[in-house]
Amino acid sequence: MELKSLRLFLEAAESGSFVAAAERANTVQSNVTAHIKKLESELNTQLFERKGGIRLTGAGTTLLDHARKMLRSHDDVLGLFQQQHSANSRLRIASMETTTAIRLPAILAEFYQRYPQVDLTVETSPSAQLVERLIKGEADGIFVAGETRHSQFYHQKVFSEQLVLVGPGEFAHMPSAETLLQSAFLSFRQGCSYRQRIELFLASQGIHSTRIFEFGSIDGMLGCVAGGMGYALMPLSVVLSHQGRFNIGYQEIADDIALVDTYFSTGNPHSWSPALKQFIELLPQLN
Repeated sequence: MELKSLRLFLEAAESGSFVAAAERANTVQSNVTAHIKKLESELNTQLFERKGGIRLTGAGTTLLDHARKMLRSHDDVLGLFQQQHSANSRLRIASMETTTAIRLPAILAEFYQRYPQVDLTVETSPSAQLVERLIKGEADGIFVAGETRHSQFYHQKVFSEQLVLVGPGEFAHMPSAETLLQSAFLSFRQGCSYRQRIELFLASQGIHSTRIFEFGSIDGMLGCVAGGMGYALMPLSVVLSHQGRFNIGYQEIADDIALVDTYFSTGNPHSWSPALKQFIELLPQLN
């Protein structure tokens, strides 16, 4: 069933004449007649009574409502991909918890102000799950620590983070290896890239195993660090933004462990929707 046939059918139904439909569609009557006959053949039914002019049959009346919906949907999609900002669309973003809390609010607010018609959803997951969601098509783009190892993805470096060791109180000195060995570490769920940095940090201190408690939120983790439950590795930007709420301090660690780049990863540019293109235009671009 061709869209052109549906458009000519709609013109004929609304004008009440094949001649008038041809004039409105800037074509000839024989073309209108041919498309109507093609529709009737495809649907195996008669759409118009042709005695003394034309009049919709019961089947034609049924098709009329569906034809309008189909053509309206087609026009909406066409308008969307021709960058008509009034068209509705959807954008699904997934991100690490820390990035969502600190880096994204300003970007998301700016995006909403510019494109309020876009249906935006933002969800959080550990890095490993973020990549899986992108592969499965459950997210249009993800914010993930480190560049994902998939050649079909597009990657843009957007933030640079410095991880620090977070402890309770003023936390004025780096703990000794013995203290770290006897302490627990607090981290996000398995698959979090920052959790891997805990292992690297401990290995640099000669420690190859420790207890790691899993948390699902920044507040829960920092609250327990402040309470003396253990240590955590967090971006310095997160620590500084939460020190007014939690009695925590931090110590800097070696750059080869501390410095982590955050990337925005998505499909290849030829697959981007207008909403995704608009979102990417708002992201910072780091060398």
